[in-house]
Amino acid sequence: MNDRVTPPMHATPDGEAEISLVVKLPWEDVARLGQEAGRLASQMQRPVTLDEAVSHRLRSVRSAAHAKPAGEQPAAVTATASVSSLPPRPPAEQARQAIERINGSA
Repeated sequence: MNDRVTPPMHATPDGEAEISLVVKLPWEDVARLGQEAGRLASQMQRPVTLDEAVSHRLRSVRSAAHAKPAGEQPAAVTATASVSSLPPRPPAEQARQAIERINGSA
């Protein structure tokens, strides 16, 4: 995180910019993104990737952050903090539960 490397940025045909990042996330956050993708897919009546779910989440957080007074954290940041405060579990158990949540079998 201390390395000041600017990731490559590309212009997209719709006038936006695209950057690629590698982010390490807890399994619970991956499961939440899967749930978000499922919710968006039913709303849009088409398949939605996790990338699209992340983009949608970032856009909605950005909009919410602009609407709030300076110094307040966006809701998604607060939700992530509460996920991280869960007691640690073995990685295999986290993965199994995340996959169950994404598949809707939990």
